[in-house]
Amino acid sequence: MKLLTPIERRALRARAHHLHPVIMIGNAGLTPTVLHEIDIALNSHELIKIRVLGVNRAQREKLIGEICPVLVASLVQHIGKMLVIYRPRPEEAAAPGTRPRRKEKRRTKRSYQNR
Repeated sequence: MKLLTPIERRALRARAHHLHPVIMIGNAGLTPTVLHEIDIALNSHELIKIRVLGVNRAQREKLIGEICPVLVASLVQHIGKMLVIYRPRPEEAAAPGTRPRRKEKRRTKRSYQNR
């Protein structure tokens, strides 16, 4: 789990302000399925909001303690029943010695006419 600096945390809070909750944790609590969905959401979005329903603050703190270490994510903000979690996207590892493919230049109409 990466510790965020206050400046990074402030920037992430600003980015998360307009987001809607992607995951909702209900009465069943934190199940392996919910953890898997959080992992999928972090892979695709990097920064997500999670709404925790029906538990008190101590239980929400316990949930944070379970989610962040397991998914190697960082807690950005915890306000009320809303959690904001961040994990940078993994960079795609390219095979050594290969370059990314470039698109072929698009030929213009005139290039076909001047043969």
